[in-house]
Amino acid sequence: MTGTNSPRVSRASRLSRASARELIEAVVDPGSWYGWDEPVEITTEDPDYRADLERARERTGLDESVITGEGRIEGRRVALVACEFRFLAGSIGVAAGERLVRAVERATAERLPLLAAPASGGTRMQEGTVAFLQMVKVAAAITDHKAAGLPYLVHLRHPTTGGVLASWGSLGHVTAAEPGALIGFMGPRVHEALYGEEFPPGVQNAENLMRHGLIDAVLPLSRLPGVAARVLRVLCAGDAAAGPATGPETGAPPPSASASGAGPEAEALGPGADTASGPAPTAGAALAPDQPRDAGGASTGSAPGTPGDAPGGTPGRRGDVAAGCGPTVARGADSGEAEAFGGGAGRWDPQAGSSSAVHGHVVPGGRGAERDAGGADAVEAGSAAPTPVPPSGALPGAGAGGRRGDVAAGAGASVARATTPEAAGGGGGVGAEHDQAGATAFAGAGGGGGAPDDAEVGAAVPSAEESIRASRRAERPGLRDLLRVAAEDVSSLSGTGAGEHDPGLLLALARVGGTPCVVLGHNRRSARKGDTADGPGEGQALGPAGLRTARRGMRIAAELGLPLLTVIDTAGAALSREAEEGGLAGEIARCLADMVTLPAPTLCLLLGQGAGGAALALLPADRVVAARHAWLSPLPPEGASAILHRTTERAYEVAARQGVRSADLLAQGIVDRIVEEDGEADREADGDTARTPDASRTADAFLGRLGRLLGDELAALRAQDPDERLTARRVRQRGIGLPR
Repeated sequence: MTGTNSPRVSRASRLSRASARELIEAVVDPGSWYGWDEPVEITTEDPDYRADLERARERTGLDESVITGEGRIEGRRVALVACEFRFLAGSIGVAAGERLVRAVERATAERLPLLAAPASGGTRMQEGTVAFLQMVKVAAAITDHKAAGLPYLVHLRHPTTGGVLASWGSLGHVTAAEPGALIGFMGPRVHEALYGEEFPPGVQNAENLMRHGLIDAVLPLSRLPGVAARVLRVLCAGDAAAGPATGPETGAPPPSASASGAGPEAEALGPGADTASGPAPTAGAALAPDQPRDAGGASTGSAPGTPGDAPGGTPGRRGDVAAGCGPTVARGADSGEAEAFGGGAGRWDPQAGSSSAVHGHVVPGGRGAERDAGGADAVEAGSAAPTPVPPSGALPGAGAGGRRGDVAAGAGASVARATTPEAAGGGGGVGAEHDQAGATAFAGAGGGGGAPDDAEVGAAVPSAEESIRASRRAERPGLRDLLRVAAEDVSSLSGTGAGEHDPGLLLALARVGGTPCVVLGHNRRSARKGDTADGPGEGQALGPAGLRTARRGMRIAAELGLPLLTVIDTAGAALSREAEEGGLAGEIARCLADMVTLPAPTLCLLLGQGAGGAALALLPADRVVAARHAWLSPLPPEGASAILHRTTERAYEVAARQGVRSADLLAQGIVDRIVEEDGEADREADGDTARTPDASRTADAFLGRLGRLLGDELAALRAQDPDERLTARRVRQRGIGLPR
């Protein structure tokens, strides 16, 4: 799930890969492109990451890894987003994620069909977990676009892997891929680093995915415009037909037929586009020679004669609406929702709601790129992300739930979320919450009620290494233990209901802390020797059938109006031929889409390990509670270390830089509440290192208290007004990574 997924490719393959600009030039009608991107400043304080970004800008002429804008395909207005793989392996960080989301929101507000052309290794490792979660907000924006009745087409380019494939790369109404493109959830470099062997050949390529029904077509770039135009004539058939390419808003002549009398498919191709058997456009070709550029070299405006407002101006009407895909309408269910998501009566407003732009690479990072065989900086490394929590330290604390360390908002408590990791430490009562405008509010310890009687002062904040080790102990309690201790009326459900079963996913109906709910989560080893986990599924990596089982649980919750409790405790998704060919990446993407739109109340518990897409799939919820030693990362730490440093020995160092711990997540607004893992000041020697308390030593006491807390959280969510709760969820997800 990281930008480290960049594959080893031959020199010939690199030379034949079209750049993002070349793709746009080949797809849209000549002279019709208009870029939507505002310049992005480099603001990171990390010198190595800054150098990586500067080299990428110099090499590509772009200021980020994605280009967004609009053009016409056979006269029809179409929004287009494309990755530039030469820019840090096309990886997605906070600025790139925000650019993508804003483009999708604008396409939705202006009723435009959307064509995405990813080529990416996934999450940008320099920016850590907060970059990983950009996939949630991009998937949410795509889901809104589709819910508005607008087409979403995807053309997967070589290579597309990791979080990009497992989110917006797998949500298309129609999906094609380049011939021979490497398409897979886990890139071959990461698989080899984790398992010491190469991934089975012939699995992660476009042709094999088509044979297994995971994509609809294998298309060279030369055929993409004609096929896209044909598909849109059907998908937009209920709306007005594509308008002419001329008019008072455009001033651009319609594309003319070729001298050879080629049909409309060839007619839409610009000069230099490739053919089914020919090479890609010449490397470095410009979209338009006199097109304005931003400070980073990126195109910021339209080519001569292109329709559109001036860059940076008020984005009002952008040509005839009939040339897009239907009448312009407000996006939200009501005016408040439309405003919150940048929608309006046919106008895209960049200042609306919480969709303020990220103007720079604001996350301090470390060394995050290394040169591939062609000399390009590929994102190979997970360098620093959010400023990490100190490994240990005495922090004053008062929780909001009657215990030290139940940090941040309890049900109905008026508190603020910690905006620095230091404030999120062992029992710190300074919680964290940003309002809908993105402002950060500060509150005193203990929320609205002060410090509870048993709150401890001076609790230590565990290091990344300590938390990761604690989460992996065989005796650590898991989901089955939670149900045994803290739930009643438990009824386990088996599989998808359609002939599939994955023992790595547990689905049940239960009353947790007295509140009825649907429970689904990762199944790990039981903490008690006498307990079983139904055979060989204990600790098993989650596969596509498990995710389909999870989606069954989501449907039950939605249909019955029951709260949904998801429990994350996984070392990662299954990495195998069967998982790839079974649609693992697509199932992660569909879980994200279901979770962000689910009408039922949702609560996520980070109970232990949270590695990669298997964790991300269950994360988007109304509220997130984390055990103190729980963690969340784009990739298992050993995999990131092996890619960054060619050894697994630096796994904990990498994890610390990426901000994976519960305290880091609380400071970033990803987690709402941290629960300490026992009730005693239990410090034991582990070699020469003192450990903070962990649930493996007092499992039942921890689980009983955790169950009561979860019951209260679920009951509070169920009591909320559904519209207000859904709006708050979307505002929360939209704000991931934005200034607070």
